[in-house]
Amino acid sequence: MNLIYLVCGLAILIFGAEIIIRGSVSLGKKINISLFVIGIVIVAGGTSLPELASSISAVTSGHANLALGAIVGSNIANLILILAATTLLIPIYDISQNQINQGFVNIILAITLILMGFLSINFNFVFGIIAILSLSTIMFLQFKNSQPKIDEVQDKAAYSFVISIVFIIIGILLLIYGSRLFVGSAISIAKQLNIPESIVGISIVAFGTSLPELVVGVMSALKRKVDFALGNILGSNIYNVLGVLGISSFFGNFKMPSNLVNQDLIFMVIVTLLILFFMLFKKCLDRTYGILGLILYVGYIFYIYN
Repeated sequence: MNLIYLVCGLAILIFGAEIIIRGSVSLGKKINISLFVIGIVIVAGGTSLPELASSISAVTSGHANLALGAIVGSNIANLILILAATTLLIPIYDISQNQINQGFVNIILAITLILMGFLSINFNFVFGIIAILSLSTIMFLQFKNSQPKIDEVQDKAAYSFVISIVFIIIGILLLIYGSRLFVGSAISIAKQLNIPESIVGISIVAFGTSLPELVVGVMSALKRKVDFALGNILGSNIYNVLGVLGISSFFGNFKMPSNLVNQDLIFMVIVTLLILFFMLFKKCLDRTYGILGLILYVGYIFYIYN
């Protein structure tokens, strides 16, 4: 039964991603904004909902470090697992200034978290307010300054505005449910095979938190909508820090643990700088980055496990 649930979970994930892409493409054409902005503002917020729920639960139960670790781990997986898998399938060419700007936003947020850790600054109500206001400003500017590419507006929208929104909402719900079904059944299978919990946690559970973004990224690449995938990845990281951590800060006071500051966050900055290097100097994220990103992710998982 667990194997059946695993397959069903994957099927639901793929179907959810398909509906999201259809709705997003239609919505972008309907309201004349780019797929990158749809991905970074709407879909990224939806795929970050599971992280928000688990983060609030962790903070209120006195396990804030679990929430912080999951957010940092999810952001790293987004940058070097999901983006690498996407670019291996279909490279991302014609990098826009807006995409570069969002890369810099990711850098600034990572450095901010590092400084908060070094200076022992609490995540609290004040941080929450600043984070939510910052997130709202970033997303408002995305909508305001959005300019769709020529190939995105050549055809008319396939669905009405309402149907497009409904497709996106249903797709996000299917992604959330499908990822839970997939991860839950995978954990059960691992336990039946007597695989240690530590390996289950660092592989299946960590992978599961980024599974919605991964499926959306791969499906977007297959449909040659890679701008949408890039927006979803960079947007998810912004939502995780400003949205998930910001809202979680209303439910308790906590600090960034030193091991994340000295190791994982610095690695996240290095990876984001690598992405910006490709964006600025190669003007693309090609298969070279895809191969390099996957090598880095495997090495990172091996290092933290040991």
